[in-house]
Amino acid sequence: MTKTLLAEFTAREGAEDEVARMILEYAEKVRQEEGNVTFDVYTKAARPRAFWIFEAYRDEDAFQAHLKAPYGGPFNTALAPLIEEDASVLTFLDAVADGPSSQ
Repeated sequence: MTKTLLAEFTAREGAEDEVARMILEYAEKVRQEEGNVTFDVYTKAARPRAFWIFEAYRDEDAFQAHLKAPYGGPFNTALAPLIEEDASVLTFLDAVADGPSSQ
């Protein structure tokens, strides 16, 4: 089953360009992971310092491999002082089944 999530964080005032540069470089690495399905980076139209990353991985094992990638820790360490939150806020998502339930 695909592992899908939304990661959210807000760049500190004046750090948005640096955060954008960092997340786009990180995205290039993540997209090369064997189990990555998508890693799309957005900003909120009304709040361009608010970043939203839509991520999907082939399955739980692919997601765990992503978490263990050697570039993830350094990225998060460098990102932490540039964002308002303590860390990215993660929301795990489940797909809504197509069609009516067969209960």
